[in-house]
Amino acid sequence: MKRILVPTDFSKHAEYALKVAAQIAKKNDGEIFLVHMLELPTSGNDALSTAHEIPELMLFKNAAVNKLDTVMNADFLEGIKISKMIQFEMAFDGIVKNGKAHNVDLIVMGSHGASGFQEMFIGSNTEKVVRNSDIPVLVIKRDEDPFSAQKFVFASDFSEEAKKPFQKALSFAQGFGAHLHLVNINTPNNFKSTKVAQQTMAEFLTGVDTSSITTHIYNDVNVEKGILHFAKSIDADLIGMSTHGRKGLSHFFNGSISEDLVNHAKRPVITFKI
Repeated sequence: MKRILVPTDFSKHAEYALKVAAQIAKKNDGEIFLVHMLELPTSGNDALSTAHEIPELMLFKNAAVNKLDTVMNADFLEGIKISKMIQFEMAFDGIVKNGKAHNVDLIVMGSHGASGFQEMFIGSNTEKVVRNSDIPVLVIKRDEDPFSAQKFVFASDFSEEAKKPFQKALSFAQGFGAHLHLVNINTPNNFKSTKVAQQTMAEFLTGVDTSSITTHIYNDVNVEKGILHFAKSIDADLIGMSTHGRKGLSHFFNGSISEDLVNHAKRPVITFKI
């Protein structure tokens, strides 16, 4: 996790994310790409190509440059290599594109969540990045100073396609010296006996060093509540899960569980693309 992208809108939650990114960068001798997106009041290629010629937009850009300079002078960023970027683009599109363009290992974003009509009809930029990013996304909800991943919950259905994101989660856990709590959420609609669930998890972990891994079976009314309630029961530092992005999640994560967790969890959430 040496190359870290942090989008900022200069809010408190963006600062929380930047503080966590700084801690990760210092731990891994990494660098931070700090990006701010100026969303245009108009749409279309003409607006993008002529944005630099519009005085009003240049005023916004210059103001953003000044704000970024102020952010970069924060004490907690001292000693870290930082590149700043300001672009005219829709926020979530620009974040995903910059992540690929700069070959980053991790995107760290702040989020205050969403609920009610906002969640149903709009969603957040963070939620959209989680859905579309091939790069792991770490979502921060509050001031996590110091940031810890010692108790890392990773929810899975332990299927063949879950192995790739699991390996990424395992690598992340090892980088933090974390203990990984693998949990199978048992729901009424997808019930497995304890014997079957244990056998499935054991087969999934064949050939894996399990010295820092504990497996769990947790029963609840649905997957999201199960993950949240289990994480609370062990006082987890971090929740992780996999996502299919636009195609939805696996049959186990029916619907948009990762996006719901981003909106509803108070703990940090990290997602890994299948």
